[in-house]
Amino acid sequence: MSTNTQAEDSGTRVRTRKPTERTEAEDTKNRDLDTCPECSGHLERDAEHGETVCGECGLVVDEESIDRGPEWRAFNSTERDEKSRVGAPTTNMLHDNGLSTNIGWQNKDANGRTLSNRQRRKMQRLRTWDERFRTRNHKERNLKQALGEIDRMGSALGLPKDVRETASVIYRRALSEDLLPGRTIEGVATAALYAAGRQADRPRSLDEVAAVSRVDRMEFKRTYRYIVRELSLPVKPADPQQYVARIVDEADANDDTDRRARQLLRTASGTGVFNGKSPVGLAAAAIYAAGQLTGEKLTQSTVSAAADVSEVTIRNRYQELLAVDDGQETAAAA
Repeated sequence: MSTNTQAEDSGTRVRTRKPTERTEAEDTKNRDLDTCPECSGHLERDAEHGETVCGECGLVVDEESIDRGPEWRAFNSTERDEKSRVGAPTTNMLHDNGLSTNIGWQNKDANGRTLSNRQRRKMQRLRTWDERFRTRNHKERNLKQALGEIDRMGSALGLPKDVRETASVIYRRALSEDLLPGRTIEGVATAALYAAGRQADRPRSLDEVAAVSRVDRMEFKRTYRYIVRELSLPVKPADPQQYVARIVDEADANDDTDRRARQLLRTASGTGVFNGKSPVGLAAAAIYAAGQLTGEKLTQSTVSAAADVSEVTIRNRYQELLAVDDGQETAAAA
């Protein structure tokens, strides 16, 4: 009797081997590979029949595999959303990671009809108790307030979701290590968001963050230095080039000015010009100087309004950048 059995299925020649021909170790090895153990062809997975078949010789390498997909079918995105029974993914932006329930604020039933007065009072009591169970101690209440502040400020500053998630993790670390006593919740939340923006290379200036925060600038700066020191956060010094794109967009400058400004900053990097200077002011000065070099007549007031720095800062900084650039060109020519 032949060791291989043959079957005809819809005109396709399929060969299977007896289980006794392969050891369990061989089966495991073959399943881990994407090539056929006999002809080295590419394996194809047939989800409908639960089989793994070689596309070249038709060898069935695996059968009766587990289908981990849903038991229902959907033919468009609307049906997929309606039939899905999973909740939202977990997130650090919520104090309970999004694992608890949430009773909606709309006083309507499943059919969209308005609830009666009695039902509305009942739902309000349920919302109250649900809120109490979600924040059962002072740490959870603290975390809920802080994460709400981080989300609000991140939205106002136009920071993406990943930066807000990082800020939430930083705040959770500060809370777990008891760094909050003597400091306000809003101050630590502001410091965490500013540090997260720096870590993700999407920084915002101190003035921008302080403008959307509910704490004054000095408290914010003190809290930021304290949090970075105590948590040993890997925050690199701000690079003025990270602010160029946003200021160029606000000032409506052209691409040539953008490239020339970045070149000026790269030339000045490492020469000591950046020492003790605001990166936003340096970026604004580079854009103004680049506009002069490329022929785009950007006024100091336009760049000042776009970068939210004073015109005096731009006048002082752009001359230093041009001096360094001229020195580099002279040295290269020599």
